[in-house]
Amino acid sequence: MNIKSPKEITDSTLAIGRNKATMPLTRLLIQAVQAGAFIAFGGIMSLIVGFGFPEITAANPAMQKLLSGMVFPIGLILVVVLGAELFTGNNALLIPAFMKRQCTIGQILRNWTAVYFGNFAGALLFAWLFVYAVGLTAGEPYHSAIMKMAVAKTSMPWTTCFLKGVGANWCVCLAVWLALAGHTLAEKAIGCFLPVMAFVALGYEHCIANMFFIPLGMMEGAEVTAGSFIIDNLIPATLGNIAGGALLIGCVNAYVHLRKPAQTN
Repeated sequence: MNIKSPKEITDSTLAIGRNKATMPLTRLLIQAVQAGAFIAFGGIMSLIVGFGFPEITAANPAMQKLLSGMVFPIGLILVVVLGAELFTGNNALLIPAFMKRQCTIGQILRNWTAVYFGNFAGALLFAWLFVYAVGLTAGEPYHSAIMKMAVAKTSMPWTTCFLKGVGANWCVCLAVWLALAGHTLAEKAIGCFLPVMAFVALGYEHCIANMFFIPLGMMEGAEVTAGSFIIDNLIPATLGNIAGGALLIGCVNAYVHLRKPAQTN
């Protein structure tokens, strides 16, 4: 298995970051909607599989988390392999180019803003058209599970949600970095799989996944308002995701691997 070194991975993000920073807006939005739908696809898989064996998971609470974690990564695998634009991945991918002065803060904010709302649109459309409208979560145990999930995600303390957001995107961007190390589909899929499975099993908060889970819970009747969704979950999860991706992955790897060696006399 001929994978890239950590420096080669970080070097490769420079061209990726420049491309993302200058991508035409229409293409950016289309690929962002794709990514939102891909993450939602992983979300419904994690719900159906994770909560589909209540007799087993009732006595083994970690089993539900493990089952959900094992299928959710399909969303990021689709994003990475098919080149879709995911807000949380881009939190890290544009930072090395910025630190090397190959893109501007304005270009980063343009990318993040367009991709964020494109992801939101894709996740919502998937939830409405391909889950709620066809009744995938109309019956038990899924109906109760998604409503309880929506309530739980909007009921945790703001700081807890923020810190879980940091953890989630640290894992997601680790997955992106690992996927960049590989050349084959299998290598990229394995790179995506392991950290994402971990963040789902640990119950961290991913803002794009929550753009699917919480609105779906609301569609099914969860007592969650739009204001609570945005203020109590989406804002802290988003800020935590930015910190986890941009600081812990983008900045750290750029600082470690792209610095010029110190001159010695």
